[in-house]
Order: sequence, then C-alpha cells, then structure tokens
Amino acid sequence: MISLEDFQKIDLRVAKILQAERVENSQKLIKLQIDLGEEKRTIVAGIGEKYEPEELIGQLIVVVSNLEPKEIKGIKSEGMLLAVDSKNGPVLIVPLEQVFVGEKVR
Repeated sequence: MISLEDFQKIDLRVAKILQAERVENSQKLIKLQIDLGEEKRTIVAGIGEKYEPEELIGQLIVVVSNLEPKEIKGIKSEGMLLAVDSKNGPVLIVPLEQVFVGEKVR
C-alpha cells in the first residue's frame, strides 16, 4: 500500500506516439518517440510481442512522465507507458475520447 501523498507524486499524462521501431535483437521491446505536449521524449516499452510498431503510430497513450530515466539496451528511456498484463499479452491503456496531448490523468 502507498499513501495518497505518494500517489499524488506520480505524474500521469496523455502522450501521442510519433514514431515506433523494434529495439535491435529484441522481439519484446519497442522504442517509441512520444509527444507530451511541451516536449518530445523517447521511451522503451515491452509491448512488442503484442503490437507491431507501425500500428502504434498516432495512438494516444498514458505515460508516467516523472519517472527517473533509465537506460534499456543502450537507449535512454524517459518514462513508462501504462498497460494491463493480460493473458494474451500487454494491453495499452488509452483514453476513450479525444483529449489533448500533455493533459494530466487523474
């Protein structure tokens, strides 16, 4: 369990996927270039067993925008997308309606 104060530290934002490509020598990892409204970032996500990179371009997703950057397979990942771990693989968390890129998720 985490406190409400700890949860409020997490900055969830809507982002748009601008580019997507498989990470070299990995079936699972996809490198994403995302638009967070005021900035563009790179994130690496383990969704490649379920999604093809080309189907992700233009998709709105939810990301943890204030996560400390981490290097994954030599790529600086600056955030994390939200997905559900289902029995058929990861399922992206997406807004049901059109919203602005960069909007805060609460």
